[in-house]
Amino acid sequence: MSTSDPIASVSVISTGSVAIRPEHVGPTRKNTYVWLFTSRRWTAPRPINAYVIEHRDGLVLFDTGQDRASVTDPAYFPGGLNGLVYSRLARFDIDPTQTLSAGLRQLGHGTGDVHTAVLSHLHQDHIGGLSELGGADIVVSPEEWASLDRPLPKARGLMPEHIRLPGLRWRQAHPEPLADPTLAPFTHGHDLFGDGSLVLLPTPGHTPGSLSMLVRRPGRAPLLMVGDLTYDDHLLAAGALPGVGAKRQMRGAVAQVNALRAALPGLVVLPAHDPGAAERLAAASRHEGLRHA
Repeated sequence: MSTSDPIASVSVISTGSVAIRPEHVGPTRKNTYVWLFTSRRWTAPRPINAYVIEHRDGLVLFDTGQDRASVTDPAYFPGGLNGLVYSRLARFDIDPTQTLSAGLRQLGHGTGDVHTAVLSHLHQDHIGGLSELGGADIVVSPEEWASLDRPLPKARGLMPEHIRLPGLRWRQAHPEPLADPTLAPFTHGHDLFGDGSLVLLPTPGHTPGSLSMLVRRPGRAPLLMVGDLTYDDHLLAAGALPGVGAKRQMRGAVAQVNALRAALPGLVVLPAHDPGAAERLAAASRHEGLRHA
């Protein structure tokens, strides 16, 4: 890894909020469809985060948030049984000022400035900004991309009509052996720019091809953006699993992330829907500012 810092800043954009079922956050022993159709409670609103990294080789997004059309267009979601499942799964609230483009403008950027958008996975609340990113490389894992062609994608939370949009430049991030012992127990990953600053790590379970992204800067706390591997970093640290996903895969990925946490002191874990994530990122930035003042 280079001793010079190729990253100017790391920021978070909220593209609205979502209320989900407490069992969704977990932990729960109930079958997903049991709690989905019997739960009567909703969580307090949780953020829908996208992360913005100013890298010297271009502006990078980790996830693109939720599309505001999901709360303004009655035809956005599928109908029938799938539509019922979606309505039971989440409730969204998205202000006109909470779009991806609006959030980027607040940071002094436009959607045309985005060089690369890495998607943790292809669920709706992570792909909402795709229609605005025709000039960017859209990066996804091979396993996640292949899942689009498996039977019943909408029943699995994937809406191909909002993903396979015309004009997008898709790129699959194939994992390669990592020659960096500090990343153990991860042995494979994808170095986005070849300088060790942004490394994509496989963390399957929530979906078959879910990715996390490790952000490393010299002399600064490392950051790990984990998508929906967890909805609360305290639960992840305790080894508790959320209520949606393949339990065996999630358990393995959670164990790897916690082992990485032990190997990289000060690691800041940033889930997509953790209410404390933005403040942890801000606190890490404040600490760094004091340390480098």
